[in-house]
Amino acid sequence: MDSPRGRIYLIKMASEGKATINPQWAGHFDTCLGCMACMTACPSGVDYGKLIEATRAQIERKPIRSSLDKLYRRLIFGAFTNPARLRRLRWPLIAYQRSGLQALLRRSGVLQLLPKRLQSMESLLPKLPPREAIPEITPAQGVKRRRVGLLLGCVQREILPQMNSAAVRVLAAEGCEVVAPAGQPCCGALFVHAGEETQAISLARGTIDAFEQAGVDTIVTNAAGCGSNVKEYGHLLRDDPEYAERARAFSAKCKDVTELLAELEPQAKRQPLRMRVAYHDACHLQHAQGVRMQPRSLLSQIPGLELMEIPESAICCGSAGIYNLVQPDAASALGERKAGLIAGLQADFVATGNPGCLLQLRSGLARNGSATRVVHTIQILDASLRGETPESLRV
Repeated sequence: MDSPRGRIYLIKMASEGKATINPQWAGHFDTCLGCMACMTACPSGVDYGKLIEATRAQIERKPIRSSLDKLYRRLIFGAFTNPARLRRLRWPLIAYQRSGLQALLRRSGVLQLLPKRLQSMESLLPKLPPREAIPEITPAQGVKRRRVGLLLGCVQREILPQMNSAAVRVLAAEGCEVVAPAGQPCCGALFVHAGEETQAISLARGTIDAFEQAGVDTIVTNAAGCGSNVKEYGHLLRDDPEYAERARAFSAKCKDVTELLAELEPQAKRQPLRMRVAYHDACHLQHAQGVRMQPRSLLSQIPGLELMEIPESAICCGSAGIYNLVQPDAASALGERKAGLIAGLQADFVATGNPGCLLQLRSGLARNGSATRVVHTIQILDASLRGETPESLRV
């Protein structure tokens, strides 16, 4: 019952009234990564992604979760889907890191006394860099070729701001005027993937409203989970008479940042980067969006860069939205396996297209004792265009 086919069978049984949606039944869906690898492998083209999301929405409508589980999920969604709250959390977290308290607690082993879910959350916390505000409009360099909107995201807006800054610089260098609407909310990806449909719909409407006023040709994402979500707004809002058509038009404009850049003839000169880079396929990029070759093509254009393939590239790293926060044991096992495969390559860097994967891989490689650093693909391209050294890449 923990295979895609088994879960589809359970869905069928419940829809026919032959099975009850109870904690045991729901457990089979909680353990699903939602990585969509089964969709890539399926010869019949079954759209499992929509089935699992609709099923999780049904589960969340039932009073089957414990009060503690509900509280923990509210904590996750309350923090990670609200940029304003994340911004307020920055100073306590920076104080926790810079005071030496984090290092002390990690060395002492005290953190091992926490519940595994909280241990997992703490282990994923990166060293927080200075916050980098993104201008609402960044002019194109040279002849303007596109007017693009940038989905700022939540984690990359407040926790990993170097991702958005790099994306803006690269897009501008390639002749794109970049518009980043200040009022844009969370896109709702984490809510959609976890079955919290009401909140997801509300955030989707807010995102559409923000970008409709921007008048852009393309809407760019630099997070695989966000990208797969906004490309499905047409499906999410299909029954909304006010937003259904607007959602379809919005989704038709959405592209991953590497997807857009691969379509444009390069105009900015790539400076050499002498480094070995292993590319990690984020699940919601390779399986949900079908974006595989574009990031590799962009990295291959950089002189001196040796691109390496990670064995078992189709297998999830264990991040999977909030999976590593709610299923820490399974996520850790996947992360350790992926980290071991990467460490064996002896690469200088890992490039990936999703902030969740980035944090999961950093954590796994640190436990593995590997010196390999993990960055977003766009950061490497940005370093090349700016003529920086590999050592300057912020992690």
